[in-house]
Parts: sequence; C-alpha cells; structure tokens
Amino acid sequence: MTWTVQGSLLDLSTTSSFKPLTGTVERVRLDRGAWVDLCRGWLVGSDTLLETLLTDVRWRAERRQMYDAVVDVPRLTSFYSCDEPLPDPLLTQAREVLSDHYEHELGERFATAGLCLYRDGRDSVAWHGDRIGRSRVEDTMVAILSLGSPRPLLLRPRDGGPTALRLPLGHGDLVVMGGSCQRTWDHAIPKTSAAVGPRVSVQYRVQGVR
Repeated sequence: MTWTVQGSLLDLSTTSSFKPLTGTVERVRLDRGAWVDLCRGWLVGSDTLLETLLTDVRWRAERRQMYDAVVDVPRLTSFYSCDEPLPDPLLTQAREVLSDHYEHELGERFATAGLCLYRDGRDSVAWHGDRIGRSRVEDTMVAILSLGSPRPLLLRPRDGGPTALRLPLGHGDLVVMGGSCQRTWDHAIPKTSAAVGPRVSVQYRVQGVR
C-alpha cells in the first residue's frame, strides 16, 4: 500500500529527537481523580518515524462481534508485549524516557506497546477506557505518542454526557492519561469527512493492562 504522508509545516527537522519532559508537560486536572498530561511536538522530526512504521510494521486487520454481526475494526493494529523488540529504536527510547519520568508517580515502568494505524478519516475508535486487566480497579497510566496527521482525542466522563476535553494530536505530540482516567473517563477518536493522511498512535502501558 502506498501512503501519502502529510508532513508538519512546523517541524521540518530531518533528525529525530525527544524534547525534555521536565518543564514542558502541561497537566490538565479532570474530576474523579483523573488527569491528562500534554506535550506538543515531544518527538522532533517525527515524520521519519511515521514513514518507517507505515512500511515496516506488520499491520493486522481485526474483526469483532458487534451485537448480532461480526464487523471490521476501523483501523489496523499491532501489539508488542514486554518481551518483544519494538519495530524502531526510537519507540524503545520513548518507552524508557517515559518510564524514567513517570515511574516515581506510576510505581512501575511502561512495558508494552500497542500500535494503531488510522489510514484516513474513515478509521476511528469508539468511546472506551483501557479497562482490561488491573486498570479496571486500579489507577494506571497510558502514554500515547501520535505520529502523522492530527486527529482529535475526545474525553468525557464514563457515565456519558458531552465531550469535556478535545485534544488534536499528531506530528510527535504526547498525551498521558493518568490517575483514575481509564476507570472513570472514556476516550475516542471520531471519524471525519476531512481529507486527512495516515496517523499512527503508539500506546505505552504497564504489564497486565490493555
């Protein structure tokens, strides 16, 4: 498959590097003990990594039961457990930098990486929380590195209601959802009719959380 990557006009660097997290992360406090950290353009020169992942990752199409039918999941995925090498050294470096920064608050290091490929505006993810495993009853963190065309991450309380937070993410942006966020809030990436290029989301989690 041939991809048309929409590069960032604000990040024209040909080399990739991470900005320091200390002093650059903005924390947004939600209610119910949840919070979200945001670092814009955390990975400088992120388009190079995007192009590598688009071609080198073995992307998988999934099908899931939805009420009375089995339907295609509207995105491609790839998952790396704690003992699997990641498809690019920058992803390993990102995991270690995130672990070093958040371990004192999280109590453990990030272990796994889940990758999602949103091919165009028709791909999406419905409202959900990462509540498979320990995160159903315990606080945890999910760190997401976004590459490629910006798509909005929406957040709302788990019991429904209007969207409380809308964060356009792409081109090396980092968002970390922490505290009770996975238990008490839901998040989503909606479909869009706008002409958007591919986006890859890299989700770092602790062991035993999906």
